[in-house]
Amino acid sequence: MPDFEELRAFLREVRIAHHIRGRIRLKVEAAAVSIDFPRERAQVFQSLLDHIPGVRSVQVNLLARSCTVQYDPALIPERAWSDLLDGRVSDAAAILERILRDTYVEIGNAKP
Repeated sequence: MPDFEELRAFLREVRIAHHIRGRIRLKVEAAAVSIDFPRERAQVFQSLLDHIPGVRSVQVNLLARSCTVQYDPALIPERAWSDLLDGRVSDAAAILERILRDTYVEIGNAKP
């Protein structure tokens, strides 16, 4: 399993395609997808999203290089997604990053 900082590097290749309160569609930039694309990072990212408190569902579309996340905006602030992906320092981004880190540790500890 890649470490969290490798996963953070993968997030630099993700952009927001569409966002309404409680639902966001994320897209991996085409330049990041190649024959040697680190699929393990994408799989860890999907698993991470599946386990985040406040995430209701995750639907992945491999052909479109996108995933749609339905989430509870009471637990994950709406601005958190854009702030985190754009590298903006904000309270909202800090909340989402903390949730991601905590969930990442839980997933890592759960694996034998």
